[in-house]
Amino acid sequence: MNFDFSEEQVMLRDSVARFVQDDYDFDTRRSIAASEAGMSREFWQTFAELGWLSIPFAEEHGGFGGDAVDVMVVMEQLGRGLVLEPYLETVLLFGGLLQQGGSDAQQSDYIPAIIDGSCLGAFAYLERQSRYELADVATTASADGDGYRLNGEKVVVFNGGNADHFIVSARTSGEQCAEQGVSLFLVAADAPGLDKLAYSLMDGRRVVNLVLNDVKVPAGNLVGELDGGYPLIESVVMQAVLALGAEAVGIMGELNAKTVEYTRTREQFGVPIGSFQALQHRMVDTFIAYEQTRSLLYRAVCALTDAEEDAATAVHALKVMMDRAGKHIFGEAIQLHGGMGITDELDIGHYAKRLMMINTTFGNGDYHQAKFNALRYN
Repeated sequence: MNFDFSEEQVMLRDSVARFVQDDYDFDTRRSIAASEAGMSREFWQTFAELGWLSIPFAEEHGGFGGDAVDVMVVMEQLGRGLVLEPYLETVLLFGGLLQQGGSDAQQSDYIPAIIDGSCLGAFAYLERQSRYELADVATTASADGDGYRLNGEKVVVFNGGNADHFIVSARTSGEQCAEQGVSLFLVAADAPGLDKLAYSLMDGRRVVNLVLNDVKVPAGNLVGELDGGYPLIESVVMQAVLALGAEAVGIMGELNAKTVEYTRTREQFGVPIGSFQALQHRMVDTFIAYEQTRSLLYRAVCALTDAEEDAATAVHALKVMMDRAGKHIFGEAIQLHGGMGITDELDIGHYAKRLMMINTTFGNGDYHQAKFNALRYN
């Protein structure tokens, strides 16, 4: 199998890498994280001008028509720079749901606006009791005249504070944890009855909790089929997990590179600590963990792109490897840097915190291990 990138993908990778190197240093990232928005709209417009926001969308809407490999190329470089701008949240989740399940009118109204940077979106799916189960939805949507009324609460909505529109999962029929009966609705950020509580996560990203009190939406705001939103969610989340895997691989590569460089300059007993064989063995172990994760990412991307039967199994396996390898790599990076490895002034700790958040997004390693076992052995 040929794993070489195409000429266009190499150019895309180099474009994102140059931006991270030239314009998104650690101090810039820290100042953005400390801002009220937690993102730079100026940089977001730069993403739009460079065409990065168009990558996964169909050409008929002004997109690039790219696939999971193109997204992987972008996300790996964004991970290397710890980029805070909501590429996953707006382009891959909000935009992905519209691309796969939106009506012609919804796609025409929103996708071009995502591509030109004028529309920021968010996907509100988590609830306090749901943990990692996407079908555990207590928020309700009741028919009301020519539309619906939404009531309930969503938590940890990524990019919720900056979003112009949300896609909200709500139950329109069935029991609370049933896959059948979940529907998706477009909700404007300024809709009457929608309250937001904003806060920051440990990786610097801003999220909100949403409370929906009789939020009315027209019937035309239904995304996908009534009661049939779960398969759409599952498909888009699977793509998002691959994107997170690419981001995690980028972070792991940076942690390894920065740790090796540090051990070449940090001296103990008059020699660089990188000359100690015990530390060399530990760095080899983290390099192997990084390479194993990258290999499994490529396997999962190929399986999903080619619609192979075991695509879901490959994605679950990737998430398990991300969890295990990520913990091993950031743990060793922090230890080999000494006490300062976890301080706010050094980027190592920030990479570690982002890996921790990636590991818990859409399910941690234990959750996906159980899913993997169910598919593989049952």
